[in-house]
This record gives sequence, C-alpha cells and structure tokens, in this order.
Amino acid sequence: MFPGAVYVVLADSLLVLHVAFVAYVVLGLLAIYLGHFLNWSWVRNVWFRTTHLIAIGIVVVQSWLGVICPLTTWEMALRSRAGDASYEGSFIQHWLHAILYFSAPEWVFILSYSVFGGLVLLSWFIIRPR
Repeated sequence: MFPGAVYVVLADSLLVLHVAFVAYVVLGLLAIYLGHFLNWSWVRNVWFRTTHLIAIGIVVVQSWLGVICPLTTWEMALRSRAGDASYEGSFIQHWLHAILYFSAPEWVFILSYSVFGGLVLLSWFIIRPR
C-alpha cells in the first residue's frame, strides 16, 4: 500500500508523539510542584491537571495489567511493515536501556509508574486545581 519510507516516517512520527507524551507526564509533575513554590497560577488549571492525571493513570493501569503501550505496539508494527528494525518490550524499558544502559525486572517499572502516579495523585491534594 505505502512504500517502506512512508511507514518509517509514520513510525518516527509516533515515536515523537510518544516522547511528547512521556515529557508531558514527567515534566508536568515537575511543573506542578515547582509552580506551587514559584506561584505559577497555570499549574492549578483544572484542564491541565485532569489531562495530566488521566495520562499517568493510563500508564499505571497498563503496567498493572501487563499491557504494552499501544503507541509502542503501533510504532513497532509500522517499522516491521517498512522492513525496519523494531524492539521488544515497552517503550520506556527500551529507551531507558538504550540511553542509560539500565535494565531491571518488570516489577521495578511497575513500581516506578505506580509511585509516580501516586505523586501525581498526591499533588491534587497538596496543590489543588482550580
């Protein structure tokens, strides 16, 4: 249907979207706590806080259920259709390993996601959205 290069571009676009999602979740929590101390009113915006909570909630539930992120699955399928190399495991595990040479059992990632999700939930009580 598409030439292989189109599948690679689509896969790379999904990768960029995935990185943006991870950055939103991680940097969003940092912004919430930092914004509290620096009096940034936007960190209390209910739409920002709700989407942030939902985003980490999806990650936590997926990890508890042992589900690999659909963005990862879709990206790997596109790379496979392009004849490009793909990777196994979750997006976070792959890139942590590639960037930091970090490898850990699955339970470490589940615990990390859960603790991070707990910090996001806690922020709703410490730094209330308006």
